[in-house]
Amino acid sequence: MAKVIGLTGGIGSGKTTVAHFFSELGVPVFIADKEAKTISESKEVEPELLSLFGEKVYKEGKLDRKHIASRVFSNPDLLQKLNQIIHPRVQKKFEQWLKIHSKARYVIKEAAILFESGSYKQCFKVILVTAPQDVRIERVLKRDITDYDSVVQRISNQWSDEIKIPLSDFVIENINLLQTKSQVLEIHNVLNKI
Repeated sequence: MAKVIGLTGGIGSGKTTVAHFFSELGVPVFIADKEAKTISESKEVEPELLSLFGEKVYKEGKLDRKHIASRVFSNPDLLQKLNQIIHPRVQKKFEQWLKIHSKARYVIKEAAILFESGSYKQCFKVILVTAPQDVRIERVLKRDITDYDSVVQRISNQWSDEIKIPLSDFVIENINLLQTKSQVLEIHNVLNKI
């Protein structure tokens, strides 16, 4: 069975970029956040989301992600209830995906809330991607249709790097892409020997 390597980092840290570098090396990569988005937009969870958020959760028949974000990132209890709907389903999809890639030496499971959800405990090793907060905010503002206060609020809902670093086996500071790629290669070489 392939060893599961957790890959995480706060919003804007560049974990998706790091995941892409591992993918380029031929490592199977599961993007939990992408799977969570697919599940949240499926008919399967529609009744639960309507029950949790009310009619405003859908706008013209489509999930209103901005509305959800504005509600959950200022209400930790609501965020936890949303996670209880989505994350068990993501875990089930991951288990199915892992069976397909069981012959790989190792696989990457990328998840923003790997630590917060407790799923890091199921990983053989954990890679944390970090970047200075101002860099992270700038990246998210360029990438998403959002505002400064919303990004800061989302950051404050995630564990800080100070809490995550002692729980991680590898830390990649993602500021310079060439250096990041080089760190990924070093970690890949270490993981291939385990």
